Amino acid sequence: MTEFDRRQLLKLGAAGAALMAAPKAFAQTPKKGGTLRIGRGHGSTTDNLDPGVWENDFTIGQGFIYNNYLTEIGQDNQLAPELAESWEASPDAKQWVFKLRKGVTFHNGKDVTPEDVVASINYHRGPDSKSAAAGIVGQIEDIKADGDNVVVALSGGNADFPYIVSDYHLAIMPAADGKIDWSQGIGCGPYKITSFEPGVRATYERHKDYWKSDRAHFDAIEQIAIIDSAARTNALLTGEVDVIDRVDLKTVERLKRAPGIAVEQTNGNQHYTLPMITTMAPFDNNDVRLALKYALDREELLQKILQGYGTLGNDHPIGPANVFLAKDIEQMAFDADKAKFHLKKAGLDSLAVDLHMSEAAFAGAVDAGVLYSESAAKAGITINVVREPGDGYWSDVWMKKGWCGSYWGGRPTEDWMFSQVYQSGADWNEAFWSNERFDKLLKEGRAELDPGKRADIYREMQIICRDEGGSVIPMFSSYVFARSTKLDHGALASNWDMDGHKLIERWWFA
Repeated sequence: MTEFDRRQLLKLGAAGAALMAAPKAFAQTPKKGGTLRIGRGHGSTTDNLDPGVWENDFTIGQGFIYNNYLTEIGQDNQLAPELAESWEASPDAKQWVFKLRKGVTFHNGKDVTPEDVVASINYHRGPDSKSAAAGIVGQIEDIKADGDNVVVALSGGNADFPYIVSDYHLAIMPAADGKIDWSQGIGCGPYKITSFEPGVRATYERHKDYWKSDRAHFDAIEQIAIIDSAARTNALLTGEVDVIDRVDLKTVERLKRAPGIAVEQTNGNQHYTLPMITTMAPFDNNDVRLALKYALDREELLQKILQGYGTLGNDHPIGPANVFLAKDIEQMAFDADKAKFHLKKAGLDSLAVDLHMSEAAFAGAVDAGVLYSESAAKAGITINVVREPGDGYWSDVWMKKGWCGSYWGGRPTEDWMFSQVYQSGADWNEAFWSNERFDKLLKEGRAELDPGKRADIYREMQIICRDEGGSVIPMFSSYVFARSTKLDHGALASNWDMDGHKLIERWWFA
């Protein structure tokens, strides 16, 4: 599968070892044909085709519909080849060579070349880049085409780099004169875009020359943005759509009993966050942040918002599917006395703050805010829950207003999650948080090839996030989605919702 031998992979730790895993077979022979209609609980009028700004499940899902990547996460949640048929690294993991697959064409008929890969990755690099992926490709010092290969030189060793290039921002698009033009909406993925109305719907038709002969079983795809959970559920029940994401957990048991409907659950690293902009008062004071963390009854949210479909969060983003989750770290829990103690340390007898919430952030977000306000009141903290509209939430509220709701699908590796959201200056550092010790450990962990030493490094980083970070992370949620029983599939990946967003090429009509 790769040109790495097993001993080299072991040197790169658990993340590298995943390269050897083979995708699982389908449960049965898929059938071709039909139009798959997806009801998405996301989508905004501000959405566009720029891969650097994709940030909600409509645009992320669309990215997988019309694009391919160098690598992908398979149905077994392990790394697998996609446009790169193999890869190998130097002994210090500072240089990576990806051998590009031949015979792959873009939707406009152009062959996919190493030059396209170089231009697609370079789009996210450099001081002028506005891409949210700038942080995860910032370690690239040089990338060039060399025959059938793409050669990447890093500023330091990175045992996880083949995972990084599976990131949904790093779609491979056709290049001209060393640049990509994302506005054309041309990729080399399983389907072509035929229409796109941001915040409403998009349609796609099968790319007849798609190189994966055992994938892309549907004739066409339609994505429909249905933000309201009740409307989304009704669309599935009435047959308007074939599958929906973000099932309303308050009604999931009733949905399970509906004829012709199957409810699916996968457990990955998806988590809900309440980021505080740490450059704004009062959130620039860590004692205020700690007071708010101790003022939350997480168990109540887990049971009443997630109906038990998840696990408790501990104010760091490393989840149950990550290799280096430090399970021995003491769990942050509701403690009114500790909350009052930290308020006093901050020079406050009481605290009143706004928490901006919307169902666009996560299902049940507004109710979660209300529950939070009730527990916080016991610690002398007044939380005013501000209900925000779903449309424009990600452009007008998130990373704009002092405290709000957010969610993350998680990332396959610790370095990836930390680099993209918690590293100082990262484009998606939603709390605008900066910690010198954390940044130092981030670089050390990325280059460290000994799994034991990496575990120690990432354990300390999780503690720093919990004790000093700018985000309250109350819970990790299962992916719960529902489909018509007219649809069928094989094993389900859990790296993202709905089979890692790959249902469009892995599923079929029974």
